[in-house]
Amino acid sequence: MPTPYTPTAPLSIVFNAASGHADAHDTSALIARLLNEAGRRHHIQLVKKGGDIPAEARRAVAQAVAQGGAVVAAGGDGTINAVAQAAHEAGCPLGVLPQGTFNYFSRTHRIPADTAEATRALLSASVEPVQVGLVNERLFLVNASLGLYPDMLEDREHFKARFGRNRVVALGAAVATALRAHQRLRLRIQLGDGVRNVRSSSLFLGNNRLQLQQVGLPEARAVESGHIAAVMLKPVGPWALLRLLMHGALGALGNDERVESFKFQRMTVAPWLPYGTRRVKVAADGEVSFMRTPLEFRVAPKPLYLLKPAADATQGERS
Repeated sequence: MPTPYTPTAPLSIVFNAASGHADAHDTSALIARLLNEAGRRHHIQLVKKGGDIPAEARRAVAQAVAQGGAVVAAGGDGTINAVAQAAHEAGCPLGVLPQGTFNYFSRTHRIPADTAEATRALLSASVEPVQVGLVNERLFLVNASLGLYPDMLEDREHFKARFGRNRVVALGAAVATALRAHQRLRLRIQLGDGVRNVRSSSLFLGNNRLQLQQVGLPEARAVESGHIAAVMLKPVGPWALLRLLMHGALGALGNDERVESFKFQRMTVAPWLPYGTRRVKVAADGEVSFMRTPLEFRVAPKPLYLLKPAADATQGERS
């Protein structure tokens, strides 16, 4: 059960100053002004280094629990993931003020991309349970992956550092990744009582209806009925990967014969690794790290308690 929460409860806000396009100080000042005008108690912690987010999230959650309030993540999907991890462990309600590029989690739950609108919506939001996924004990809200996709995310960060944060830059990074040679994955997958040995370019696990719908996967509906969607790409060359990217952009990935997709609640994945290697590169909500194998992907046994705007407060972004 979530910690007790009322519409007047104080808000502990973790603001990632590196997220988004607007000036962080101006944006945080806007949030503070709107909350002050509404008479809502709050504290904004402006975090200038992304690596400090997890520790600041734990502090903010502890403060929120002690005050009977909620923690709020102001940032992109990676920031929201870090704050959600701490909130989920403590059963603390989580609010979101999206500041990233894609904002899949917030868009799925009707949270506006505009900071002022999202702040106003937060004032009247109510607590609702939402499904989250786990890879081992690490939480993911939108997706987790290994293989090609983590490499693509790392390339995207390099491109963003040089050319800025927008969707065109993200697409350019994806093309650059596809044109490079990649190591093929050899995976031993246990699903229920069955075990499979497969070769794949990438294994992608999706927990977000909107993202799965956009690329045209029928398993998009599964995440609303207690499942996670799995997507495997057969080993292909660079030009075939580019065609797959095009199919995804056109919402037709599910029709490609080089793509296998299915739904599950719990799955164990053991990649083949060189002798003496125990860790594999995994991405969770855009953040790349190395994790011990085998990897267990599953629907979390308890939900995340999200501060979700009322339906009449905003229609959100569904495109």
